[in-house]
Amino acid sequence: MKVFKFGGASVKDAAGVRNLAEIVRSQGQNAVIVVSAMGKTTNALESIVRAYADRNTDSVHRQIESLKAYHYTIMSELTGDFSAVDQTFAHLETYVEQPVGGLYDEVYDQIVSLGELLSTQIIAAYVKQTGLSAQWLDARQLIRTDTTFREGRVNWEVTNRRIKEAVGKNRIHITQGFIGQTDDNRTTTLGREGSDYTAAIFAYCLQAESVTIWKDVPGVLNADPKWFDETVLLEKLTYQDAIELAYYGATVIHPKTIKPLQNKGIPLYVKSFLKPGAPGTVIGNYERHLTIPSFIFKVNQVLISLHPNDFSFIAEDNLSRIFGRFAQAGVKINLMQNTAISFSVVVDNNPDRVPALLDLLKQDFRVSYNDGLELITIRYYDQGTIERVLPNKKLLLEQKSRYTVQLVVKDVG
Repeated sequence: MKVFKFGGASVKDAAGVRNLAEIVRSQGQNAVIVVSAMGKTTNALESIVRAYADRNTDSVHRQIESLKAYHYTIMSELTGDFSAVDQTFAHLETYVEQPVGGLYDEVYDQIVSLGELLSTQIIAAYVKQTGLSAQWLDARQLIRTDTTFREGRVNWEVTNRRIKEAVGKNRIHITQGFIGQTDDNRTTTLGREGSDYTAAIFAYCLQAESVTIWKDVPGVLNADPKWFDETVLLEKLTYQDAIELAYYGATVIHPKTIKPLQNKGIPLYVKSFLKPGAPGTVIGNYERHLTIPSFIFKVNQVLISLHPNDFSFIAEDNLSRIFGRFAQAGVKINLMQNTAISFSVVVDNNPDRVPALLDLLKQDFRVSYNDGLELITIRYYDQGTIERVLPNKKLLLEQKSRYTVQLVVKDVG
């Protein structure tokens, strides 16, 4: 059994869907295909959630019509029975006619999860039409999570049993990335870009031969081509290096993906759907670590500095209170550093979460912050690599460990 994961860029149009079918056909008939929402559908659904929460009915309906037009254009260039897509859009239209109920994150999951349902319904219908033996699986019925909406934590025991019962041999199974379900049948998501993690969950439960993530890049590169002209393909990575790069923000792999695969020694391939025959990158149980520096850039960062109102030390009681506030607001910390009477963190500038976090922190601390920043992480750095990324940048904070340096900078060019 092999597991393939196709991201939104790989199925953004009808040509991409046809290319997926050809890749699957060439790879054999015993596979689980995990698919993300098509193109920028997740972004579009997030915008619908915001408009719905703001009770902007006209905007909601206008955006749904635009999303329908996008998907129906793709279907018009393919063949198959797409009636399930009609039902999903009907469900969305009925849902947004109801008063907003529940917390924002729960509403978010009920709406945004529909992107993966739409993409897999289209792809499954087309793949069946080409003559392949394919079965559509509803990942919500298989991946059981807790009620942490937008970051569902997997119940591995129940999930393992359900996946093993649902997935048979010698056929293609097409399912959704990113989504799961609570015990009381409410949809959850596994975190933004969580389809990689879904692929790892299926591979772990099925003791898969391998997982392949199909991207629009030739594999894992030592830097994002948007930032560097001369990038290097990393042909092999250890599980440790891969999880470190993902943790620090390398967008090619979701941070939670590696652990389930490493636990069972399942290799992970990152390959290009534009050149399926190219070798790509393989991540596995290797001993040799990277020999060249890798660069990770995170933009739109916020540097938040906290100071106790009573001039007390940043000690265990203050730290406990600080981390509790971050957990309450659902904000992840990308970097942290403290002195005797201050504590600084760098986080993604998420407009849905950061303002609420700042309000919580101001209850106990004096708060100052800088936004519009960039967090640069260099794995296996030297002084030359640091100097390479600092032209036209003002360095606000630097943190070094044996193998990794992180730089918080502001563009002054």
